[in-house]
Amino acid sequence: MKAESRPAVRIALAVLIIAAALAATADARPPMQIKIGRDEARVTVLEGAAGILPDGKTAWQQLRTGAALKGGDQVSVEARSRMEIRLADRSVMRFAENTRFRISKIDVSDGSGSRTASVNMVMGKTWANIAKSLGAKPNYEISSRNAVCGVRGTLYRMDVEDNQSVLVRVYEGEVSVSGAPKGAEPTGVEGPPDRVSGPVSVPGPKPVSMEEWIYIVKSMQQIRIGGDGIPQKPESFTESEDRDAWVDWNRALDRESNLPESTEKHSRNGFFDWFK
Repeated sequence: MKAESRPAVRIALAVLIIAAALAATADARPPMQIKIGRDEARVTVLEGAAGILPDGKTAWQQLRTGAALKGGDQVSVEARSRMEIRLADRSVMRFAENTRFRISKIDVSDGSGSRTASVNMVMGKTWANIAKSLGAKPNYEISSRNAVCGVRGTLYRMDVEDNQSVLVRVYEGEVSVSGAPKGAEPTGVEGPPDRVSGPVSVPGPKPVSMEEWIYIVKSMQQIRIGGDGIPQKPESFTESEDRDAWVDWNRALDRESNLPESTEKHSRNGFFDWFK
């Protein structure tokens, strides 16, 4: 190729690349904006499949992005699937595959009003990122048959195994973890076959009451509760032992939610740096 033709080729190539970029920008869909009511959560991410049994209904339905969840609704996240729900105060909860849970109550304002929500985990994994606010303090609870986690503006996860043993890990802030009170709502969920084992008797001559223990679990600490409801003391954990695909996915979504503008800026700078 002659030397005098090279600038023209470069200009033509640059024009094509810019045109393609503008077309892609025009076709790109803006982030989904969903109006979230005070008494509901909205499904903002759904990868794979999940089902919902609405409160008072007898037939399971397919769950879709944008759907509303309210008190009494039961949800089953299928294999190779995961989902995110968002509340009116921008708090987020995510659920891994093979997770079953029930929305017990939602009363969350997007202003300075009430911030109360409770979710009952039958089995599986959940990740909670509770929004910080200058208004009302959050009163979020995630419970299982053997433990109750009270949240006051924090980032943490809760894993509930088939035998009802529980792992709670706190990443930021602190969580109050206590035994599930006697007479708490049952964890059974109707519908798809339930792999959760039946009630487990507490062994020993003097069973430990579910109401006799409570621990404050702080940042980068974890607590384990056995299937018999007996807890271990909180202990530290490291990022290396915690990291897996589930944690990486949640961390990535948290970054996207908190830093949308910086991500866009980085993309633009990278494109124009190509011409330097």
